[in-house]
Amino acid sequence: MHARNALPAVLALVAAWTPIVSAQSPAPPPNPAAGGGQVILWEKTVPKIASGAWRGPVLADGQPDVQGHWSNTIANHNNWTDPQAGAPGEPTAAAKLPRDQRAPSRVTDPADGEIPYLPAARAKQQDFAKNFTNPSKPGYIEPLARCAPAGVPKSFIWHGYEIRQYPGYVLFLFNSGTRIVRLDGKPHLPDNIKLWNADSRGHWEGNTLVVDVRNNNAKALFGRSGDFASDNVVIEERFIFDPDGKRYNYVAKFTDPTVYSRPWTATIPARRYTEADKDDGWHYEGVPANRPGKPLLHERMERICVENNGPFGGGAVGVPLDGPIISR
Repeated sequence: MHARNALPAVLALVAAWTPIVSAQSPAPPPNPAAGGGQVILWEKTVPKIASGAWRGPVLADGQPDVQGHWSNTIANHNNWTDPQAGAPGEPTAAAKLPRDQRAPSRVTDPADGEIPYLPAARAKQQDFAKNFTNPSKPGYIEPLARCAPAGVPKSFIWHGYEIRQYPGYVLFLFNSGTRIVRLDGKPHLPDNIKLWNADSRGHWEGNTLVVDVRNNNAKALFGRSGDFASDNVVIEERFIFDPDGKRYNYVAKFTDPTVYSRPWTATIPARRYTEADKDDGWHYEGVPANRPGKPLLHERMERICVENNGPFGGGAVGVPLDGPIISR
């Protein structure tokens, strides 16, 4: 079949699958505590989890078994330092609450919860935030809205994700791509190779997966507030799992002397989701696998994102749609 004759059939197939693979997420259930709007119910605290011995199940290669579905618990990717306040120019219902009644900043060091930018870098971040709701040039459009990978660390606050483990590897399956953490002890890629999800080399220390992240192309932003790093950034990640394997804290130290005046640390809490949880279109998006006679198994479907699959911006970058906007 010639390509031009196959096109209608391909378009029909895509249309038939749109409810499953659309880049626009289904609306989550109402949250009365936040004013009854279509928002996601988030927590406001970060559990304390200490590094130590792992006493849970282990895999054949000795790795702690942490496989499963996970999602961050305090807010999505709208705002990095005020997670529940919403995107620039698009405040959420929670933004009306006093600051101490909202989730804390993801920045846990320095104590003020702010990223310690150098002056020029701070101006760049603020310029993006100022123009977020009216992106007059491509640089003001969040890359994720153009179907680019969310990158490190944003992938951990954009929808839920799945962790799978194999001998010598930890695999993250995100809605915006995949990321492999290699445990083989081999060196990083050459410095001139830069990747959206960077190059990750890790090892286990008890209940903690320690990962050295380099070779980041720095094209992805941290959130809709425009926070960023350069391609010189080095990220030291620690995934600290609690004893029962139901929670973990992502604690990452960012070092980039071309952007920041000092190294700083971020903390993102996450919880596990299982087949007992309801698919809510955000934290947990498991599709039941057809396995007659076997236990229920939810699989994560690939999220197909196509640039320009809706009005410009699609509401993801603050550009108004013809209809109502669902704020997340």
